[in-house]
Amino acid sequence: MDIKALVSQMTLEEKAGLCSGLDFWHTKPVERLGVPAVMVSDGPHGLRKQDQEADHLGINDSIKAVCMPAACATAASFDRDMIEKMGEAIGDSCQHEQLSVVLGPAVNIKRSPLCGRNFEYFSEDPYLAGEMSAAYINGVQSRNVGTSIKHFAANNQEHRRMSSSSNADERTLREIYLPAFETSVKKAQPWTVMCSYNRINGVYASENPWLLTDVLRKEWGFEGYVMSDWGAVSDRVAGLAAGLDLEMPASGGINDAKIVEAVRSGKLDEKLLDQAVERILTINYRYLENAKPETPWDMEAQHLLSAEIAGDCMVLLKNEGVLPLKEDEEAAFIGEFAVKPRYQGGGSSHINSFKTTSAMEAAQGKPVIYAQGYSAAEDTATDEMIAEAVAAAKKAKVAVVFAGLPDSYESEGYDRTHMQLPACQNKLIEAVAQVNPNTVVVLHNGSPVEMPWIGKVKAVLEAYLGGQAVGLATVRVLYGEVNPSGHLPETFPVKLSDNPSYLFYGGEGNEADYREGVFVGYRYYDKKQMPVLFPFGYGLSYTTFAYSDLRLSASEITDQDTLDVTVKVTNTGSRFGKTVVQLYVGEKQSEVLRPVRELKGFQKVALQPGESKDVTFTLCKRAFAYWNTQIHDWHVKTGEFTIEVGQSSRDIDVSATVKVTSTVKIKQHYTMDSIFMDIMSDPAAVQVMAPLLEGIRKTLVPDSAEGTDAAKEAVSDEMGMAMLQYMPLRGALSFGGGIVTQEMMDGLLNQLNNL
Repeated sequence: MDIKALVSQMTLEEKAGLCSGLDFWHTKPVERLGVPAVMVSDGPHGLRKQDQEADHLGINDSIKAVCMPAACATAASFDRDMIEKMGEAIGDSCQHEQLSVVLGPAVNIKRSPLCGRNFEYFSEDPYLAGEMSAAYINGVQSRNVGTSIKHFAANNQEHRRMSSSSNADERTLREIYLPAFETSVKKAQPWTVMCSYNRINGVYASENPWLLTDVLRKEWGFEGYVMSDWGAVSDRVAGLAAGLDLEMPASGGINDAKIVEAVRSGKLDEKLLDQAVERILTINYRYLENAKPETPWDMEAQHLLSAEIAGDCMVLLKNEGVLPLKEDEEAAFIGEFAVKPRYQGGGSSHINSFKTTSAMEAAQGKPVIYAQGYSAAEDTATDEMIAEAVAAAKKAKVAVVFAGLPDSYESEGYDRTHMQLPACQNKLIEAVAQVNPNTVVVLHNGSPVEMPWIGKVKAVLEAYLGGQAVGLATVRVLYGEVNPSGHLPETFPVKLSDNPSYLFYGGEGNEADYREGVFVGYRYYDKKQMPVLFPFGYGLSYTTFAYSDLRLSASEITDQDTLDVTVKVTNTGSRFGKTVVQLYVGEKQSEVLRPVRELKGFQKVALQPGESKDVTFTLCKRAFAYWNTQIHDWHVKTGEFTIEVGQSSRDIDVSATVKVTSTVKIKQHYTMDSIFMDIMSDPAAVQVMAPLLEGIRKTLVPDSAEGTDAAKEAVSDEMGMAMLQYMPLRGALSFGGGIVTQEMMDGLLNQLNNL
């Protein structure tokens, strides 16, 4: 299809019309020229295709579909291959249902545990979020169906989400909130990008040329089209000029008319309109020319795939010998989630599942008794429910309490107000643990929760929101058919107030200030050496692993080189299992405020008992760099860096050091207000400064007084130089003993600024 030729045949009105939806889910056709409409659908962990009543919050029914584990769970797998396989299945579903684009993945950073939509997001870490997102996108798009990575950008709260301004400095945006999008674009090239509702430093994302054009397209090389989140457009003409191609849903012709008027009045260059239409049609025809509606959609097979994925996502948080359960020992399954599992969040990602498998269904044939324990819908546990649960717990060898957050606690559209489980569930867990020493808690939640009972139970299994087959996966893990291998993609703080965004989250009015900067999640907790409930990357297994023999390909490199890091991993236990090898990098000493360590590599490894494998990572400049706001680019300062490999951010098994030399000279500009310490950090400047320093030293500690006790007591050489480091250059005029003149200082500055 010759898209440019097609666009040249369109009227101005037709072109403007193509830049907004036909309705809630379709692009507009141009019947005169035979241009068909295409359909998009909510995702990202299944299809929410709506045939009749349309909405964007999951209120009305959609077609029956398969609900895969949500991103909060799949991120815990740390398994690129697995999530790509899930993407392939969703791509097949889209082809079967004639959908051109599935709206996802969502890669916004988990800034606070309170964000109501955290269950849709991958991680507090941008590297992990980007890697998992790219794998998902590659999986879906391998089926010639597009994705729409969202929400671009800095959409980290639901509170006032359509008006709030996410106010973050340049370095924070570049290091924390943009990299997941950048990785996805560069590694997977999503067909579309969905801009967010919020403003960024005062400018709506939908009309932000720096975001949509300068960064996304010119810097990262994005080739597809940008669509709005549903209802995110403020000024349509400004948005089109900034790089927003498609407005969704339909504007009723209002914004189309504004585009036409802007072109005719000269406010908008028609070339920008043509460009947007070309982008939209290029993607639409990429799907249309590869559409395969005959693609089979085997929901039963995908249900089993969902269970397989969920099993590999679950995180064993605690286990004092009680798990795995024995097939012949009686167990009590307590809690309504054992029969009605909570497996997905509320809002636009809510799937109308064709079936679910609960834990009680999956445990049929095993010696398991059940007690309801609480009502999730009513958020209550009556005395009778508690008594029934206690009685069941007393009878059983092991009591498994299925707990978590009810639907009303986590949803698109609003944030949580606290980090607690329902009080009735905490009460139930305490009561059960009091009568059965072998109590296990299974958690169904999309975000961290506080665990006041953690010291009273023997085991905790974090199931997250594991999709429609979560019950089957849970039973497989509980009974050891599947060895848990998930690791936390986020830190579980002891309490909400420990979170770095606690004082600022939500903001004041429409201003949400990201004052914690780059210290998000483990970057903050590890820097402060703060106790946490469970650290980032943490996860137990029914076997054990040892890391050894860490090897670097070089002990010294430049920022233009790559570094290979190899580590030996051994299964030292008696069961087959998988572990997540995590590689962290940290600068040993830096004048720049940086985290202690940052995740820069991970690999899921499967090992038989006694088996060892070498795992190799290749690190490039970005692994060592920070965003330098002076040069507006990634920069590595010459220095020593630690390479750490372990099983969480707090469990480092092996480490080594590499020296990295910068090849980039950052030009400094010195003035009379520059202080001596900053100037002396430049080796070349030291030689220029030597005569001046000697003169000032003699003024502070005269030669005639150097030997006197009074002089030594008052101002030693070391004290004098220590005082000098904070002095601005202009201080030399005052402390130069009359031998320093302004002309001398001007000459010195000229030499310094020409180094």
